[in-house]
Amino acid sequence: MNIEGIITAVHGDVLEIEFNDGLPNIHDSLIAKKPDNTTVVLEVHDHIRHKTVKALALGFTQGLKRGLTVTHSGSPLLIPACKDCLGRAFNIFGEPIDGKPPLEDVTLLPIHKPPPGLAEQIPASGILETGIKIIDLLAPFPKGGKIGLFGGAGVGKTVLLMEFIYKIAKIYSGISIFCGVGERMREGHELWQEMQKQGIIDNALLVFGQMCDAPGIRFRAPLTAITLAEFYREEIGSDVLFLMDNVYRFVQAGNEVSVLLGRLSSRVGYQPTLSSELAEVEERLVSTGRGSITSVQAIYVPADDLTDPAVANVFPHLDATVVLSREISSKGLYPAIDPLLSASKFLSPENVGKQHYEISNTVREHLSRYKELLDIIAMLGIEELSPTDRLIVKRARKLEKFLTQPFFLTEEFTGRKGRHVPLNKTLNGCDKIISGTLDDVPEEAFFMIGEIEELR
Repeated sequence: MNIEGIITAVHGDVLEIEFNDGLPNIHDSLIAKKPDNTTVVLEVHDHIRHKTVKALALGFTQGLKRGLTVTHSGSPLLIPACKDCLGRAFNIFGEPIDGKPPLEDVTLLPIHKPPPGLAEQIPASGILETGIKIIDLLAPFPKGGKIGLFGGAGVGKTVLLMEFIYKIAKIYSGISIFCGVGERMREGHELWQEMQKQGIIDNALLVFGQMCDAPGIRFRAPLTAITLAEFYREEIGSDVLFLMDNVYRFVQAGNEVSVLLGRLSSRVGYQPTLSSELAEVEERLVSTGRGSITSVQAIYVPADDLTDPAVANVFPHLDATVVLSREISSKGLYPAIDPLLSASKFLSPENVGKQHYEISNTVREHLSRYKELLDIIAMLGIEELSPTDRLIVKRARKLEKFLTQPFFLTEEFTGRKGRHVPLNKTLNGCDKIISGTLDDVPEEAFFMIGEIEELR
């Protein structure tokens, strides 16, 4: 029997609904019918009185008014999943938005679900080689781990994500699930077209809750995408690359929802439930005996401040952090990754081997010393440094240039062919620069090359 309720108040995207025959559960979905016969899905968030609940609209509330009937669906929001989801783009309800026919033979799955138990989870292990020199060297990605890409606006987070999708499809022929949260619709459209052009769309699946959507949709988009990732992990036994752009927009949507629900804000105006909302998403991105989920998440850094609560709360969940820097991007060095702030828990002799560990440490030492000496060089000139320091600066500048590389997805803009550099070639190149065998080669020769063998 469907329980029916009546809308008693509309506060923007939050509605109060009165039920006479028992209350629906928290997170259950309700269906409200507008006078023009279109429907809006609502999600129960608070039981505020004996007969009244507060529900969040997963869509726009124009046309909803007091006195309209709302039907209880009897479960949380269910989305369709099947093997044929690959190559398609969906909204948060699992409805195709790419103009192709609807899915057939689907399994309906709830978007709310506890993470796998401790005994079922498998820790991240092994290194996922990306073929991007600076990442493989200084912040190696663990297979089945969580990786964060931190950066302000316009430093290249989305380009880096697209490059990963390309690599996973072309080099590993794996599955990618991309979740666009609160980003510009133009970016989603560009990504979709680019993937079709590169021929990688058939290995990927896109879920969008864009900037122009209601806060409820942006807030729940990650759960829809994770539910599909879990389906591929459990039912099909695939190894999945899960990409999310952008975690900060998810936090922002949660903040809008929190204010609409009347909760008091906490630190710096963020919602009091910030850490538990993030954990609800992050804790489900794990690997089990059936398959792994490696997640790469872009995190916008407001005002380039890494201590902002929205950003700081993501750090504890991650295995590797890649920080993109405006300073490096202004030097024209791409990918604009900060080698001193980027790190990985997996960079230890046990996980990557003694040689890799030592080379990466020496590279960091060179770059760190170079950064310390920059002020002296600016004031007094490089000639005033000791011979040892001069050598370090010379080699550090070569390392900086060598750790740039052209991407496959930017070929048409830069005119440079994309490069995939295996880890052993990256280590070999850095080793040669550090040991001084390439001291007589001008530093310009190292810029935007792949392997060290390409030196002219």
